[in-house]
Amino acid sequence: MLDVRLPELRPFAFDGNFGLEREALRVTPQGRMAHTPHPFPADHSRIVRDFCENQTEINTRVWPTAEEAVAELKALNVEILRVLGNGERGMGNGEQEYLWPFSNPPPLRGEDDAVPAKFVGAQSGKSSYREYLATKYGRYLMTYCGIHVNFSFGDRLLEAGNITFPCDRNSLYLHVAAGSVLWGWIVVALTAASPIADTSLLHASEEGDFFSGFASIRCGDLGYWNHFTPVNDFSSVEAYANTIRGYVKRGLIVAPSELYYPVRLKPRGANRLESLVAGGIDRIELRCVDLNPLAGGLVDVRDIKFIQLFFLWCAGRPPARFTERDQAQAARNFKNAARYDLDLARISLPDGTSASVRETGLRLLASMSRFFAEFPHEVEDVIAYEREKLEHPERRYAEQVRNRFCDTFAEKGLAFAKKLTEDANV
Repeated sequence: MLDVRLPELRPFAFDGNFGLEREALRVTPQGRMAHTPHPFPADHSRIVRDFCENQTEINTRVWPTAEEAVAELKALNVEILRVLGNGERGMGNGEQEYLWPFSNPPPLRGEDDAVPAKFVGAQSGKSSYREYLATKYGRYLMTYCGIHVNFSFGDRLLEAGNITFPCDRNSLYLHVAAGSVLWGWIVVALTAASPIADTSLLHASEEGDFFSGFASIRCGDLGYWNHFTPVNDFSSVEAYANTIRGYVKRGLIVAPSELYYPVRLKPRGANRLESLVAGGIDRIELRCVDLNPLAGGLVDVRDIKFIQLFFLWCAGRPPARFTERDQAQAARNFKNAARYDLDLARISLPDGTSASVRETGLRLLASMSRFFAEFPHEVEDVIAYEREKLEHPERRYAEQVRNRFCDTFAEKGLAFAKKLTEDANV
């Protein structure tokens, strides 16, 4: 545990490190999936590709504040928009393109519309891996986009808490990860922003809007999940790594990167289990934040601040004790929290209680408010911002996005994408 309410820890409570990842699809002036090559050089350190060739991914540097991480995310996003908007396509045809500001893809013309990223030479294995994923899960699922939040506790905070050795740090992050598995569904409920999609996502021969009943389709039952429910061992870093190795050995996944779980523990440097065990846990990654069209297809900084508060709250709570069945239910809770109707969707907890997402979420936020009661009012302002989404449904991103882009999702979405590019090029 790491309880930042302790007097010796409080001055360093908000010391932390933030790194953000954002995926977004390039689209043509007609609002279709772009089939042009990735427009940035292979050695660009911050703008790369994810699954699709047209799926640009931003990887920010590590920053000491949420504001700075989001600022770089915005700056890199502007860089992409300007290159696409000016037709600066050294490897393409010079035609303007746009970034689709939604987690759900634009209209799709079939599986071939989602072209796996092409790598050559020493990196050709990345192409083979993408072809494997396409065959196993289908290419449509690979077109979902989102925000990944990487966070680590600051050195001064860890030193003040006498967490100075790798084993201590491992124990802390395992503790926080277990709590995040149990309670992380709250982040889905509060950041969901993808309630509508084009019908072609489900039926290749049809186009038009559809509302699935989810506030976040990618985090719900129609989203990108493994074909089994992972149950990880958080008792030690070795046990955690061996659990994932076991999935590979049993043929459930071919590599640790195929474990599609909302919470990940990562090492410094190359993301390999060997590095995690040898060098220890460096950070925790939360992978369930939607692109927020209301923030230009990026993320509201208050949501990143809330995630830091959430991790601190988890760090200061007693160890989460739950069975394999409880952990399987926790995965179901993430999917339930992605529902649009938070009064009908329910959260089930290890203590046997069950209540609506809205009720359980408000209880969780109340617990966080009590936890941070003696901290500056700016902390409560962040929690209050999130609470309003549950108390006033019209303030949820998903409801605002549905009201703004329903009926003509593709048409309105393209017009919005073009405006974002115009604004970036002013």
